[in-house]
Parts: sequence; structure tokens; C-alpha cells
Amino acid sequence: RTARKVYRTRDAARADVFDYIERFYNPRRRHSKFGYLSPMAFEARTMQT
Repeated sequence: RTARKVYRTRDAARADVFDYIERFYNPRRRHSKFGYLSPMAFEARTMQT
């Protein structure tokens, strides 16, 4: 999405990346890298130790 787009300012690029992360990134999806925990669960477990 952002790789082909030319932004007029750095702030416009940051806003678009932030929007992408907030809308399309699923923080509840499980990742094999985290032992099949979601990023939220992995972070919660990490904060407990």
C-alpha cells in the first residue's frame, strides 16, 4: 500500500502508516514466532515476568 505511494511530507507518510496499522493489523492473530500467542497475549505474558 505505501510502497508505491509518493507522499508530499513525512507527516503524511506517518499518518498513512499509522492508519494502516490501526485498521488492518490484527493484534489478536496468533504468531508462530510468539509460540502461537497473539501479540497482545505475548506482551501481557512478557510484562508479568
